[in-house]
Amino acid sequence: MSDYTEILPRGVFDVSQATQAVEPICEAVRTQGAEAILKYSQQFDGVVPDQLRVDPAIAQQYAEQLDPQLRQAMDLAISRRREVCEHEALPDKKTVTFAGGGEVTIKSIPVNRVGLYVPGGLAPLASSVLMNVIPAQAARVPSLAIATPPGPDGLPHPTILALCHLLGVDEIYAVGGAQAIAMFAYGVEGLCDKVDMITGPGNIYVVAAKRLLKGIVGIDSEAGPTEIGILADETAVPRFVAADLLSQAEHDEQAGSVLVTTSEELVERVEQELSAMVSETRHRDRITTALAGPQSAIMIVRDLDQGIDVVNAYGAEHLEIHTANPSDVAERITNAGAIFVGDYSPVSLGDYSAGSTHVLPTSGTASHSSGLTARAFYKTVHVINYSQQGLAEISSGVESFALAEDLPGHAQAITVRRDNG
Repeated sequence: MSDYTEILPRGVFDVSQATQAVEPICEAVRTQGAEAILKYSQQFDGVVPDQLRVDPAIAQQYAEQLDPQLRQAMDLAISRRREVCEHEALPDKKTVTFAGGGEVTIKSIPVNRVGLYVPGGLAPLASSVLMNVIPAQAARVPSLAIATPPGPDGLPHPTILALCHLLGVDEIYAVGGAQAIAMFAYGVEGLCDKVDMITGPGNIYVVAAKRLLKGIVGIDSEAGPTEIGILADETAVPRFVAADLLSQAEHDEQAGSVLVTTSEELVERVEQELSAMVSETRHRDRITTALAGPQSAIMIVRDLDQGIDVVNAYGAEHLEIHTANPSDVAERITNAGAIFVGDYSPVSLGDYSAGSTHVLPTSGTASHSSGLTARAFYKTVHVINYSQQGLAEISSGVESFALAEDLPGHAQAITVRRDNG
């Protein structure tokens, strides 16, 4: 297979430069606590919240005020995501037993406390609440907290608060940006206890803070700008393809929309549809910028085999397949955060109510990383339990191995037990 990575479209996302900007923010939160958070809230969000931790009664109030149709949509999304997560989180405790009296048990243990970040910015991504909370709940994480930027009134967006209430989350902080990540990583006395793991997407400064503090806490990923790849042939519906390219470009000016197709005719028709759709949509300026950026492109390939090679090299966060026999094509995809098969499985469905996760690997990291599932909140622990006989049967081999590595103390730890018998 040819290496297409050098010619594929991809935006510039310089986390290392942003890390220099967030390092003093994180250090200030570590040493000054809430005082620093309030200072940066004023600087970056333009507001100083009356309380950094949101009163759960406010979230309940917003939940009760939800439009009935929106409430029904949220309940459906919660139900389907929870059902998938409960299957992901099945314990799978396994024990391997060896002859002579030895066993190793593979045990999954949920992390004790998780900080979940929900971005604000251009759009109040309430859907990120359920995408972070439900897998953590399914994994039986004992303690979880949410941080999300405050709005002009000092509170997070009402829809985000309402969804937190529906999910039973009452530890909510009106804190955004790098300072939220630092608050979770270090803990702030009298405000927020330290967490063991931080998940959730955010802007480049949130990503940079996660990189900087990784090791102090676990993180899910370093998520870059969102992206869609579409693999299509002459059977694709141009209007569907255009709508889906537009929907991803709507996120922000750095969002990537990439079409890989075998059909020049499809390209012409998609461009016509896009032109009409963009002119009529509310966020046309940011969409136009995203579609014209270096991270977006239309690529014509000689055949479907080459198309599959190209999208596997791209490793899209979201990959849609609009071809004849799309399920067969999906079986040949090795690199994608999530795969959407056929005309009626758009990315927007996965963003809300498909039951799948929308916290997915970006920037080609789907080649080695997975989306956020219930399993992400587990640690795997091996429990080793050998009897005296079980150890005795293999002791000479262990001693030989240790001595070959010039670690006589390791060998002695075996020898004293064998001689004791």
